[in-house]
Amino acid sequence: MATRKPTSGPKAVLDIAVGGACGKMGERVLAVLAGEAGCRLAAAIEREGHPGAGKDVGEALGQAKRGVPIEAALSRKVDVLIDFSHASATAARLAECVKLGVPILVGTTGLDGPTHEALKAAGKRIPVCVASNVSVGANLLFRLAAEAAKVLGDAYDVEIVEAHHRMKKDAPSGTALTLAQRVAEALGRDLEKERRDGRRGDVGARTDREIGIHAVRAGDIVGEHTITFAGMGERIEIVHRASTRDTFARGAVRAACWLAGAKAGYYRIEEALGMEQARAT
Repeated sequence: MATRKPTSGPKAVLDIAVGGACGKMGERVLAVLAGEAGCRLAAAIEREGHPGAGKDVGEALGQAKRGVPIEAALSRKVDVLIDFSHASATAARLAECVKLGVPILVGTTGLDGPTHEALKAAGKRIPVCVASNVSVGANLLFRLAAEAAKVLGDAYDVEIVEAHHRMKKDAPSGTALTLAQRVAEALGRDLEKERRDGRRGDVGARTDREIGIHAVRAGDIVGEHTITFAGMGERIEIVHRASTRDTFARGAVRAACWLAGAKAGYYRIEEALGMEQARAT
């Protein structure tokens, strides 16, 4: 995998911490890091009271030892933290990063308003990037959907369907919400006023401005997102399907390597992935 090298400093190997290291995404990030010559797992963080606390993270996952114990907090300086923990833990990881001066990439979804505001504020002190989806393909989907919305305009109805595994707790997915937001912005609509999360009962005819969002939870689906633009006599669909979590893990490591060399700021994931010029807010 071709990761972007840090933009400042000659350091050859980046020390990377992973929050939620024993989770589904954390485990895949660890696997990707193991194959990256320019990266090194420096800290593995899990919730207080985790059954693997104090154990080698590789051993806790039933794999070869990694020489890194599971800890409940980030206690030392590293080059960047990748957080795939839980919405309830992100604020604590952020506070630790601000204290230590560590850049943070947040891939955790379901964050509340105060946590989002804290992340934006932290961008004045450290590099921060929050992403509902860290894969290159999904971020291309956002761009394509926004362009389609601009071209098609109000004459086409917009519906989004997302599908994930049966264990996913939040709905709709962060990716679906980002997709809806990008389309709403392109159409000049207020998403909170126009979104319709599923339909049940006698809801009446569809309005011209609503953006439908529907969630499917089943089996072991990694992640699928379909946006439909339906007009009279034709339908355009743009689909992104992830068949393995490794696509997200590779994107996260790529973005984290870039963030490690960035100046303080609140960055879009497209900037960290090198899909657009950096212009942090």
